[in-house]
Amino acid sequence: MAAYIDMSRVPYIPGRLHATNHPYQRYGPKGFMEIKVLPNDDLYVRVDLPGVPDNAIRYRVDAVRQKVVFFSGEETLGDGDVREYSGTAGLGCDCCVITGVEAKMKDGVLRMILSRVKVKDHDNKCTHFLPPNTGKSGRYDLSESPSPYNMVEVEDHPFVVKGRKSVLATKGSSDGCHHFSVDLPGVCSDDMFVLPNENEIKFYGENKEVYEHDESCRIFLGAISKLAFCSDGTPVLSHDIAWDAEFGVLKVRVSPPPPNSNNE
Repeated sequence: MAAYIDMSRVPYIPGRLHATNHPYQRYGPKGFMEIKVLPNDDLYVRVDLPGVPDNAIRYRVDAVRQKVVFFSGEETLGDGDVREYSGTAGLGCDCCVITGVEAKMKDGVLRMILSRVKVKDHDNKCTHFLPPNTGKSGRYDLSESPSPYNMVEVEDHPFVVKGRKSVLATKGSSDGCHHFSVDLPGVCSDDMFVLPNENEIKFYGENKEVYEHDESCRIFLGAISKLAFCSDGTPVLSHDIAWDAEFGVLKVRVSPPPPNSNNE
């Protein structure tokens, strides 16, 4: 699948790092995981697990203490470096137990609602949960540099137990093609776009389907420099650029231009 859109349709988004978990996220809820207490005291949990199919997530409540939910999943679109995820979320208190889980996996994002009841200290409101949110800080270096990319190091995905932990993966093949994989969790394929120009291949994604308990949509914007795949003097647009996306992962394939049959 290949698609191009007019750059005038893409809103201006500042280049500064929005959250330390994702170098290309420009707007929206931060972090690999988001946990918040709902008005009815249930817990809402969002976990980014890009590459995991919608029907391939596994989860269970700790049967002994009923404090945490274990979740795991495996990427299926990898080409040799398949990622596996495993993690926990839940209660960090001694006064409540988990009584039920509603879970939905969509576009590389797991969303869970954890029902809980208090078993002691009924008069005290409980706001203790775990683990702490990761990748949410959005910290960056405020030194006087004209570059908006003078930022702190991006955090690795804490729930990857096998495979790459970074957002972007690159790989060359024996036929001269270059393959790029970019995590855009929560964004469906219809809302991802590839925008090549003479210097780079830009990509844009927006999760327009905002779920009930999400803070807002998320917007991703980034680029792959021609230095990653172009020979000196070879225009970007002379390459064949194709892309596809599924389960919150954008995959771009750049094929070299055909040999110039007119060379003498």
